[in-house]
Amino acid sequence: MQQTFLVTGGAGFIGSAVVRHLVRQGARVINLDKLTYAGNPASLTAIENAPNYRFVHADIADTATILPLLREEQVDVVMHLAAESHVDRSIDGPGEFIETNVVGTFKLLQAALQYWRELEGEKRDVFRFHHISTDEVFGDLPFDSGIFTEETPYDPSSPYSASKAASDHLVRAWGHTYGLPVVLSNCSNNYGPFHFPEKLIPLTILNALEGKPLPVYGKGENIRDWLYVDDHAKALATIATTGKVGQSYNVGGRNERTNLQVVETICDLLDQRIPLKDGRKRRELITFVTDRPGHDRRYAIDATKLETELGWKAEENFDTGIARTIDWYLDNAWWWEPIRSGKYAGERLGQTA
Repeated sequence: MQQTFLVTGGAGFIGSAVVRHLVRQGARVINLDKLTYAGNPASLTAIENAPNYRFVHADIADTATILPLLREEQVDVVMHLAAESHVDRSIDGPGEFIETNVVGTFKLLQAALQYWRELEGEKRDVFRFHHISTDEVFGDLPFDSGIFTEETPYDPSSPYSASKAASDHLVRAWGHTYGLPVVLSNCSNNYGPFHFPEKLIPLTILNALEGKPLPVYGKGENIRDWLYVDDHAKALATIATTGKVGQSYNVGGRNERTNLQVVETICDLLDQRIPLKDGRKRRELITFVTDRPGHDRRYAIDATKLETELGWKAEENFDTGIARTIDWYLDNAWWWEPIRSGKYAGERLGQTA
């Protein structure tokens, strides 16, 4: 039976990967996106005319739109990815993060709950509300300690991670209190094609390609676990359809790297592909800048539960994934050039704390 998915934030980085994956798998997909600065319909060009795809320009907080849409499309699964997601922007303007990530999630939950209560029989049994979150809700992980599991206590450090932690708690509460069939997932840092170039990897690739300075916070010692976005999309589809109601699943790539290692890897791969005309090595462009306020030292995800219970495995390691990512940016200037010349040219954010 063909399932119908409502994907919120489906024009964003991870959301568009999920939409492309589901559409190509034959599911019916309704993509609801407000199209803020990071939402880009161009990321969906490959599937925009597919008969099993529909785009709806709307806000998750607009219950007057959401509830009728759920009813009209007879949605089986809500995959909630819509969120403000950049830590630096949350430092500059936390209010938007509270409105979207907390209030918006609350209103979406209310619409989903009312819709689910109206369902009967098998439609009611199969309905799921899948909330997609981040490992940043777990807070700062020391360099010499273990890794995040589903039982790790929440300890968010930034306005962004605090807003996501709040939305996680709301989703669990709607499951416990009202019986809404929810599943949750928390992922490590994503990278890959169609990534808005405010984040470390795409910003570094494009600055390095253009011979511009490569800013690295502090000494570049902060560690992240990197997850290729298409691997994440497949994990999310698995969790949404086969995850156990009320459970949470961590999604990680088992690819810990310091920020400096990431930047140096990008420099070396670009030097191999397109050497700078002046003969310099791109590592010479690395510029250490004042650290981000409240910068967590390390994130690392234990994905054992997802791997053993649901059978998901990451297909890309960091070396293969970063090479694919760089090659994609080299081949797809049509996508990122309008962003660099219009919405965001690479300026530093998050210094107003």
